[in-house]
Amino acid sequence: MHFYKDKILSDGQLKRLSEHKYNSESKSLLDAFLQPYWNWLVRQVPIWLAPNLITLSGLIINIVTTLILIYYSADAKSDAPRWAFFLCGVGLFAYQSLDAIDGKQARRTGTSSPLGELFDHGCDSISTVFVAASACIAVQLGHYPTWMFFQCFCAMTLFYCAHWQTYVSGTLRFGKLDVTEAQATIMLIHLISTIFGPSIWMTKIPPLEYFELRYVIGMFTLFGASLNLYNMFLVIISGGGGKNGSTIAVPVATVSLNVIASIGCLTGYLRNFFQFCQVFESGGVGKNGSSVAGTSVLSPIIPFGLVVVPAYIIYRKSVQAVYENNPVLYIMAFGMVAAKVTNRLVVAHMTKNEMEYFDSALIGPLMLFLNQYFNFYISEYIVLWMCLIWVLFDLMRYCSAVCLEICNYLRIQLFRIPVGGGPVPVIQSGQVPTSDKNGAASAQVFVEQSSTAAEESPDSDSEPDGDETSETKSLLV
Repeated sequence: MHFYKDKILSDGQLKRLSEHKYNSESKSLLDAFLQPYWNWLVRQVPIWLAPNLITLSGLIINIVTTLILIYYSADAKSDAPRWAFFLCGVGLFAYQSLDAIDGKQARRTGTSSPLGELFDHGCDSISTVFVAASACIAVQLGHYPTWMFFQCFCAMTLFYCAHWQTYVSGTLRFGKLDVTEAQATIMLIHLISTIFGPSIWMTKIPPLEYFELRYVIGMFTLFGASLNLYNMFLVIISGGGGKNGSTIAVPVATVSLNVIASIGCLTGYLRNFFQFCQVFESGGVGKNGSSVAGTSVLSPIIPFGLVVVPAYIIYRKSVQAVYENNPVLYIMAFGMVAAKVTNRLVVAHMTKNEMEYFDSALIGPLMLFLNQYFNFYISEYIVLWMCLIWVLFDLMRYCSAVCLEICNYLRIQLFRIPVGGGPVPVIQSGQVPTSDKNGAASAQVFVEQSSTAAEESPDSDSEPDGDETSETKSLLV
C-alpha cells in the first residue's frame, strides 16, 4: 500500500508523466456558451497568480460553503436557513468558474505542466463528494436514506468511470450533458431551495399520489447517468490502447416534488452510463485494445468495487443505523476513500502504470467492518469519525507526497510562478485560449521549456538544494 512507501512514484513513472500530453474531447452544451465568460474572467486574474492556486481557492470556497450547509442539516432532513443554500450555490459557481480558468491561466503564463492536470482532477474528485452531499441536503433526501446513498455514490461512480475510460482510451471525453450541466442543475436546485425553502421538494404532484417533486431529480439523474455510463462502457468493452486490450499503462397514485428532482439526476446518470459503454465497446489505445498501461481494461473495477461494496454492506448490516442517523458523515467518509482511489487512477493513467488493487485508505472502512463483525463495544458513530479522520489524513498525505515528487522532478513550484519563467503574452480580447478547460496543456511544450531553461542554468545538472525543497514543502502546507 502506498502509505508505507518512502517514494510513491518511481523514476520511470515520473519520466512517463513528464511526457504525458493532455487529450480531451468535449461536446458539452454549456461549455461553448460559457467560454466568453471564462475568457473574460481569466483576463481579470493577475498574471503572477499560479494556476494551481486558482484551482485550490475554488475548492476551498466550495468546501467551506458546503460545510456551512452541513452544519445546519447534518442529517439531510433538518431545515437549513435559506441563505445557506444560496451561499452553497454561489460557492459551487465560484468553484466552477475558477476550475474552468486554471488551464487558461497556465497557457497565459506559460506554466502548463502535467502537474496542472493532475492537481485539477484531484480537486474535482474531492469537490464531487461535497457537491453531491449538498444537493441531497437541498432536497432533504435524508428522509429517503437509500435514495440518498444511491444518488451520492452515482456521482462518485460517474466521476471514476470518466477517468476509467480515459485510462482505457487515452482521451478524456465530455458528453453533451456532463459535469458543467450537472453543476448548473445543482446550482438551480440550491436557488429553488433559497427562494421557496427546502420543503418545496416535498410538494405532492397533483396527478400522482405520493409522488414528491424531489423524485424527478433522481429520475433525470438516473437517465442521464445511464446514457453516459453506457458510452463509457462501450469504449472500455471495445478494448484499451495497451497490449491485448489492456489499458494505456503498459403504487401509482401521488408523487412528491423532490422525487421529480431525483428523476432528473437519474436521467443524467443513465445518459452517462450509455456513453461509458460506448468507450468500452470501441476499445483501448494500447496493444490489442488494452489500456494505456497495457493492462486489462476491466482492472480498474476492482479498486472502486472495494469502496462501494463495503459501503453498502456496512450500511445494511449496521445495528445502530450508523448511516441512517449520520448520512452526510457517512457519505463524506466513504467519499474521501473514493476520491483517493480516483486520484490513484488518474496517476496510473498519466504515468501509464498499472493500478494497484488495495489502498491504505481502505483501513478506514475496514475499521467499521471489523467493529460490526466482532460486535465491539465501541459506538459505530465514534468509529465512523475515526474512519473519516484516517481517510482524510491518508488522502492529504498521498496528494502532498505525489505533488512534491513531481515538483522536484520537473523543478517547478506548486503554488508559485517562477520570476522570469514562462512566456507572458499580452492578452487581448479574443486571444485567451479556449481549449484545455482542465488546464493540462501540452506537456511536451513544458518539457521542452524546462530543458531549455536547464541548459541556460549553470546549476542545471545539480539536484534541487535543501532550501528549494523546503520552500516547496512549505507551499504545500
